[in-house]
Amino acid sequence: MKNSYTTSLNLQNTDFGLLLFRLFIGGLMLTHGIPKLITFFGSEEIAFADPIGLGETVTFTFAVFAECVCAILILLGWVTRFAAIPLIITMAVAAIIVHWTDGFGRQELPLLYMGGFLLLFFTGAGKFSLDYYFLKKK
Repeated sequence: MKNSYTTSLNLQNTDFGLLLFRLFIGGLMLTHGIPKLITFFGSEEIAFADPIGLGETVTFTFAVFAECVCAILILLGWVTRFAAIPLIITMAVAAIIVHWTDGFGRQELPLLYMGGFLLLFFTGAGKFSLDYYFLKKK
């Protein structure tokens, strides 16, 4: 019987998979970040959780930075590993501290995002990215 499963790695498919993954996870994170960005520059008072005692404004600013700026960097594949760090921290705080008492149903989405950003932290953006474009010239 022929083995239908192989463990050989096709790098072109992997790079394409990383591109699709970056586009999906970065785009979906923007759906959380853009409303925060609008609130950040809006006239209404910021009311946001302060789970680690930095103050509502500082915590909200960090969340806006992570969910907007870092998500765009992930989409572009530019400084991907560094951009993943604030997103990992934000999602870990959301899952482990903010939603701890809410049960797994509320923790599931931030944990899923955190896992995705951990993947990008360890793998990088792949060949179809600005990271690759600028680093291959060095």
